Amino acid sequence: MFRIKTINNIARSGLDRFPDDRYSVSDGEDNPHAIILRSANLHELQPGEALEAIGRAGAGTNNVPVSRMSEAGIPVFNAPGANANAVKELVLTGMLLAARNVSDALGFVSTLGGVEDPAKAMEAEKKRFVGYELEGKTLGVIGLGAIGVKVANAARALGMTVIGFDPHMTVEGAWQLSSDVAKAGSLNELFAASDFISFHVPLNDATRGLFGSDALAVAKQGVVLLNFARDGIVDHAALAEGLADGRIGRYVTDFPPTKLLDNPRVIAMPHLGASTREAEENCARMVVDQIRDFLENGNIRHSVNFPDTRMAREGSTRLCIANRNRPNMIGQLSQVLGAAGINIHQMHNASRGDLAYTLIDTDSDVDADALAALRGIDGVLRLRVV
Repeated sequence: MFRIKTINNIARSGLDRFPDDRYSVSDGEDNPHAIILRSANLHELQPGEALEAIGRAGAGTNNVPVSRMSEAGIPVFNAPGANANAVKELVLTGMLLAARNVSDALGFVSTLGGVEDPAKAMEAEKKRFVGYELEGKTLGVIGLGAIGVKVANAARALGMTVIGFDPHMTVEGAWQLSSDVAKAGSLNELFAASDFISFHVPLNDATRGLFGSDALAVAKQGVVLLNFARDGIVDHAALAEGLADGRIGRYVTDFPPTKLLDNPRVIAMPHLGASTREAEENCARMVVDQIRDFLENGNIRHSVNFPDTRMAREGSTRLCIANRNRPNMIGQLSQVLGAAGINIHQMHNASRGDLAYTLIDTDSDVDADALAALRGIDGVLRLRVV
């Protein structure tokens, strides 16, 4: 019986995909085989002996100690693309809020409750909230993953010119991207051409402060920044400077800096990007399926620290080995099995940076001595038999 610990509110439609006869699922599981969470902070987590996997029902994994889990040979799964439509729709909402001064207009109307003739007051003051249309404006999209591609395609459908930048774009993403989205040769090219800029990249050393003072110097006057990715991608000092002198017309964000909450140019939301019933259900279903396939078959798909590795089950026993990516690891694994008289029926190995993952199906059972010898190989982080 696999024990699954849930943290946060995980959609029932996802958890119901765990068969009752093979899984025990609750928020009170002790020493679980897997943890599924949304936004809880796991950085103080001390994994129990049984822990084999962590599943984040969402895209970002900043709240999970990924590097520490990697050292323990524990894959961290996420659900890329499962909330892409929800975020896309909120980005479009943000552009419309900014372009049509909707927040300011709603705030004005909310003050008219005690006015003698509200309709007259609204008619007299509506010119204060004159905006502009999205059609014909240019949107720059930084990061053309699952969300960025959807945002770019939707903006094209609205009649916007779209420029994209992503030096690491996947073949799958390229297939899905509208053919008339222009590709920027550099970030500065995108900054200089865009009326709106939407960020869809993870927060890491390369993207922290991605839009800073240098970007502000080349950006269009009155540019609208849309940050539904992560706080820290837009440098706070450059943001405050640009908002103060009008070089940034609006900052629409799911992660508002505390000091700018009362800034009239900031449209702040309380991290609503993936907050739809559909997105929560999609994320839960996706991560549950990944956890199940890993626990039952050893297959890895959509892990943020280990490579995608899948192989159809054949043979008698399956070994699932997380190891460091070093020369002769496969040779050492094969040598131990060969010395024990165990034939390898099939094998699949893949690497990702400093880590690798190997699936081995054997034609016979693997005894305790052979398992101990495999675990004793320098560089083997974790071995499971499924």
